[in-house]
Amino acid sequence: MLFLCGCTRRNRVLEIDYVSAPQATLRDRVAAVYTKTGTVKNGDRVQVLERERRFVRVRTDSGAEGWVEQRYLVSQQVYDGFQKLAQQEQADPVQAMGTTRNDSNLHLEPGRETEHLYQLNQGAKVSLLKRALAEKPLLGAVVSRAGTGKNEESKPAAILEDWWLIRDPENHLGWVLGRMVDVDAPLEIAQYAEGQRIVGYFALDQVTDGDKKVLEYLVLLTEPKDGMSFDYNQVRVFTWNVKRHRYETAYREHKLDGVLPVTVLQQNFDKEGMLPVFVLRVKDDSGNVSERKYKLNTPIVRRVLPPGEEPPKPTRKKSR
Repeated sequence: MLFLCGCTRRNRVLEIDYVSAPQATLRDRVAAVYTKTGTVKNGDRVQVLERERRFVRVRTDSGAEGWVEQRYLVSQQVYDGFQKLAQQEQADPVQAMGTTRNDSNLHLEPGRETEHLYQLNQGAKVSLLKRALAEKPLLGAVVSRAGTGKNEESKPAAILEDWWLIRDPENHLGWVLGRMVDVDAPLEIAQYAEGQRIVGYFALDQVTDGDKKVLEYLVLLTEPKDGMSFDYNQVRVFTWNVKRHRYETAYREHKLDGVLPVTVLQQNFDKEGMLPVFVLRVKDDSGNVSERKYKLNTPIVRRVLPPGEEPPKPTRKKSR
């Protein structure tokens, strides 16, 4: 009976965890010399049977058992958090496609020290959905105040980093550090960025030039640095000049306090027919977000005003 009780305790499931490492080895004992009993990979579900220092004994869904380091596992709560995030953001429109620069963790929330589960390989193709800011952890919690003549200390100014909510090829959603992802803007329009950072791009229309089809684009741009209070502050529409066989800027707008997401759709404008439309979300000085709709009737871009709204009057320069 004592033997059976001991076996029952050893095989009792303490909790369910998930593997957060690309791959980990299961070992038969917690020792410098051990025998490999199996492997687990990123995202695998395991039953936790026993704990010893920084190791846990687990059982996989296939029945393999062994010891693995605790740091390679995350809890059911973290896994459920990723499932909830995927459900909440499943309808988010894609703002751009990107490629990971290095192997990167997918985090549950923006921030280097937040929980992570899935991992992306270098060169993975991802969909960019939303942008957020998070403080970069600093080495040294406090610094001395200069010029006070006192032994007072204060925290250094926070450094904000850009984070992207992305969807990977396996439809996992999570947050990844912005600098770890390159936006895959088409080269033919990326060359006109003029030193600005491309945040998003959208195919608006398609024109025929001889025997080829050419896409026309809306491009969102921002300052080439992290920590900006807006998602984008410039937009440009590139249309194709059939006579000169080149892209030209049909529309440009600066000094926007733009908020993602931007949406693109088609709308019927009676005599003009079906036209591509894009909707920008912009904050005013009070922080209120409003929508601005624009239509493209190549090569003309015009604002589409809601019923009853008057177009802004042009400002006149005072004569000296």
